[in-house]
Amino acid sequence: GKHTVNLDNKIADVSVKPFTLEMGIKFELHVTISGKKINVSEVPELSIPEDWVRDKLELNFYKSEQGGGGEVENVSYDKQSRTAVITFLRPG
Repeated sequence: GKHTVNLDNKIADVSVKPFTLEMGIKFELHVTISGKKINVSEVPELSIPEDWVRDKLELNFYKSEQGGGGEVENVSYDKQSRTAVITFLRPG
């Protein structure tokens, strides 16, 4: 709707319009799969803490419909080489 706002003794007529916030970061990973581990290379450099990158990788591969995931035992991430190893509890 429309609103009138008083800013420093000046009146401004404003209107409110909805907008969509872009959430998350999209990136591409290169993956090599074995029975219990997935080797991930070319992890993009992100301006977030390393433990957040590990959490994002774990969540991505925990989802069974994405990347053939399952319950994750460990995520080993090396920022310098931009690689990670995701280890699952069970082979599959």
